[in-house]
Amino acid sequence: MSMSKTILVADDKANIRNLVREYLEAEGFRVVIASNGREALFAARQEKPDLILLDIMMPEMTGYDFIRAYRKERETPIILLTARLEETDKVLGLELGADDYVTKPFGMKELVARIHAVLRRVGRPVAEADVLVLGGLRLDKESRTVSSGGRPVSLTPSEFDLLYTLMTARGRVFARSELLLKLQGTTFENVERTIDVHIRNLRAKIEPDSSKPIYIETVFGIGYRFHHE
Repeated sequence: MSMSKTILVADDKANIRNLVREYLEAEGFRVVIASNGREALFAARQEKPDLILLDIMMPEMTGYDFIRAYRKERETPIILLTARLEETDKVLGLELGADDYVTKPFGMKELVARIHAVLRRVGRPVAEADVLVLGGLRLDKESRTVSSGGRPVSLTPSEFDLLYTLMTARGRVFARSELLLKLQGTTFENVERTIDVHIRNLRAKIEPDSSKPIYIETVFGIGYRFHHE
């Protein structure tokens, strides 16, 4: 039996924290809770959770500020819990480095499915060492590391999986909905803008000049593909 995964639940509403904790513990997870962003940052540094469920609007330190601080230290997957319906709020969270989000009120089955989808991507067993080298880009599937022009690049789990998907099928055009399905394992919230934000973040990290991408090409009206000679 593998060790249970640790999930940090950060939300300023006690009823939500307790509901989520009870459900996740029943699913076999170890749960750590925090009631504001500062507590969450302390708990994340102490506990080094496998995944973080993060409310955006919290006292003392917002979810956005938490991501800004924590992404400098670790690439732990983060799923935002957001009651705010504005597209810009979700996009900002993704731009800062969140992997996914669920909108309140959410169903617990949906939340657990999203958690499993993200954890599967991070802990996916590797059959063989799989190193892809294309141009100045090098991706090592086994260690989940990427370098661009010999410089190490730190990617979130979503960014890594997007890049791996595109590189392994270079030249093939992927629709946004197809890429979203690969990331989430399902399409609860088929917000294709999510993919655009992840791609923009990815380009900023791997492209020599993100305004003139040489690796990830936009295929207008369809989606994206990895450039091939």
